[in-house]
Amino acid sequence: MQSIQTPEEILVKHLEDLLDKGNAHVTLDEALEGIPFEILGERPADLPYSIWQLAEHTRIAQFDILDFSRNADYVYLKWPDDYWPKEHKPGSKKDWEQCVDQIKADRKAFIDLLYSAGNKLYEPLAHGTGQTLLREALVLADHNSYHTGQIILLRKMLNAWK
Repeated sequence: MQSIQTPEEILVKHLEDLLDKGNAHVTLDEALEGIPFEILGERPADLPYSIWQLAEHTRIAQFDILDFSRNADYVYLKWPDDYWPKEHKPGSKKDWEQCVDQIKADRKAFIDLLYSAGNKLYEPLAHGTGQTLLREALVLADHNSYHTGQIILLRKMLNAWK
């Protein structure tokens, strides 16, 4: 027998799927998987960003959204300086692996935050200017989806996509 779910539980499950599975799209994890280290810093056709810069920006922005959503003492980052890495490529393979691992860990932490919110998904965050946890989840999904598409496009241009 299936348990009856609250509207909030149903919504959070849909948000989890949106953040984790991509639904009709390639997931961020799939887009970041199996990229040859040597091409992470390349910027084909004079594009303004490399795969590394897009991934690192995604990591920074996702953590910022997570931090804002759970931290009453949140400190705003400076746009755009604090959100974009200056270097075109990671310093090492370990830096790359840490970036990808942190993206996954922070996304999981955000999903855990959604599950623990209960019926507070719609309440404005006390330290914000009207933002809710639901709004932040949608911003995060939108942002990650946008940059996932850019990463896939760069991979295609670099002949590193299936």
